[in-house]
Amino acid sequence: MPRSGKHVPKAYANAKFLNSPDARTVRILCEFLEPLKRFRENNIKGTVVFFGSSRILPEKEARSRLKEVKKKVASSKNPTRSVFAEVRRAENAVKMSRYYSEAVKLAKGITLWSKTFADGQRFVVCSGGGPGIMEAANLGAYEAGGKSIGLNISLPKAAQAPNPYISPGYEFDFHYFFMRKWWFFYLARALIIFPGGFGTMDELMEMLTLRQTRKIPHQFPVLLFGRDYWEKVVDFDYLVKMGTISGSDLRLFRFVDSAEEALDFLKRTLLRTKEALR
Repeated sequence: MPRSGKHVPKAYANAKFLNSPDARTVRILCEFLEPLKRFRENNIKGTVVFFGSSRILPEKEARSRLKEVKKKVASSKNPTRSVFAEVRRAENAVKMSRYYSEAVKLAKGITLWSKTFADGQRFVVCSGGGPGIMEAANLGAYEAGGKSIGLNISLPKAAQAPNPYISPGYEFDFHYFFMRKWWFFYLARALIIFPGGFGTMDELMEMLTLRQTRKIPHQFPVLLFGRDYWEKVVDFDYLVKMGTISGSDLRLFRFVDSAEEALDFLKRTLLRTKEALR
């Protein structure tokens, strides 16, 4: 039977192929090349990256939730343990909300300071693009009238919508975690790690490993925001005591406890790297 004469799609226009396991390397390469093109077009050479929990709420929202939970307890004749546990979680959310406020303040301060530099020498705030600390970072840059980046990630069950404060054209949506982290680290001139869970700890530990093994050649500050939180989560001194890291590895990061302290340190440190962004 003769052929119908119908044209088959070219490989680069074949959606079925591009979404198949055979084209995985093509999709990975796209997540490198497309962001690279946009960063070059926007003359972005250095970022200040904010990591932290997506679950940390603004203070107003946290207090509103606590009020609702307390009403629930007051209206219940026989409140269960789970209800009291809910109250404790809501109280902790109010305590943790200070980190949201500090992230907004710090991102705003960094952006205002960076705006005094020429285009191409500015340090652009970058977050994971979602809620919580990520939103706070983008909000701070937005309030300062500056640009900020959101490197979002698509998740299989819990969709992470981009927060509304990411600058237009600076929104990214990654499929591969490792490509997203590559872009976090490649342009980073400073890293600020606020309290967080598994994802934040994964990002922190990978960065410290890359710094420890000198796989990232350029030096930049890594700030752990909230000494009390991080010293409870990771006992760094115990790691030194047991010989699993060296004492010098503790110099790979620095604890800070306020936006003012962090901004003062970053200003002094980043001025030494500003010329490299030319």
